[in-house]
Amino acid sequence: MNLKLITNSQFIIDNSHLKITGSKSESNRLLLLRALFPNISIENISNSDDSEVMQMALRGNEEIIDIHHTGTAMRFLTAFFAVQENRTVTLTGSPRMKERPIKILVEALRQLGAKIEYLENEGFPPIKITGQKLSQSKVSLPASISSQYISALLLIAGKLENGIELTLEGEITSVPYIKMTLALLNDLKIHTSFEENVIKVFPKPEIETKVMTVESDWSSASYFFSIVALAKDGTTITLSSYKENSLQGDSALVEIYKKMGVETHFDGNKMTLVKQSNFKLETLNLDLNSTPDIAQTIVVTCLGLGIGCHLTGLHTLKIKETDRLEALRIELTKLGANISVTNDSLTLVPSNRINPDVKIATYNDHRMAMAFAPLALKEPIIIENAEVVSKSFPDFWNDLKSLGFGISEID
Repeated sequence: MNLKLITNSQFIIDNSHLKITGSKSESNRLLLLRALFPNISIENISNSDDSEVMQMALRGNEEIIDIHHTGTAMRFLTAFFAVQENRTVTLTGSPRMKERPIKILVEALRQLGAKIEYLENEGFPPIKITGQKLSQSKVSLPASISSQYISALLLIAGKLENGIELTLEGEITSVPYIKMTLALLNDLKIHTSFEENVIKVFPKPEIETKVMTVESDWSSASYFFSIVALAKDGTTITLSSYKENSLQGDSALVEIYKKMGVETHFDGNKMTLVKQSNFKLETLNLDLNSTPDIAQTIVVTCLGLGIGCHLTGLHTLKIKETDRLEALRIELTKLGANISVTNDSLTLVPSNRINPDVKIATYNDHRMAMAFAPLALKEPIIIENAEVVSKSFPDFWNDLKSLGFGISEID
């Protein structure tokens, strides 16, 4: 499904109120914890494909589980099934998933005593996991890896008889996501500590009955920050349900978009975005080591505003649903941008030029589709394979229509 988006910053429906689905990151962590501790109940679970895949995998009894494009599920479920005694499972996925590395997590689990085999290529899915009791507790990992590897280990740690003592070697990537995992464990009274580069999770065989409510997804909110930034002065959009003191690292959007003319106001669980009239900025310089998932949204916003940006800390983007840095370079160049990328950075030169009616390839990557959509406020744009947004935000196109975006399906 290809969609053509046509709108204008003067015609965005002002004072709109949208309820965004629960955080995919929080939902998937809590779904795994509920599988380990069944007396947890969860409210406001994400309706994303990723969370649906997690729920189906955790509910079922299949010997072969296909998680399709869901990287979070591959990592979290690898750890989960490693501790499911007397069960053998094969985890597989899409062709792209079979290109995404899993070796570091597998080696860490093997340090703890797990039995995991590669079925095709060394270091990559599919993998065969023979669940068993893990009695070892000390493990070390490179600190620069995806935080999902680290969180996968932390989530199962409470069920291990000796817990886990995890040493991270080097500079840590995506600290907010690690802290999110630890905060959720702490909410369940699973004791943890995080001092310097050592994380400890102490054993907790059982927990008390607990209702956990998932906050709405900040990564999904990023596209509305972008829309407000590109809209006329005074435009407001209200989103719920959000916390001013969020566990989610992407809540850094508040301070980042303030630099791009968007003020954020909180009232209870509602967050209102307001476009300011005094915005002045030539180049945005950011280290996104802790929040790489919002890089695509930010660089596209900068293009729409006619400003430049230099974004660093992006090394994990190369092993996402696609090589996001290369995908950004290709698609932004189509739009007329002067952009360069390295293995961990991106530089956009300021320009007021945006080519109209460009077809944006999405590379089976939900964030490519959603990050480029707000540019319709500046020029008509075509999003190819637009249905890919269901991975994290199935309601995205309907929400844009409710804001006044003209959206039509084309060949």
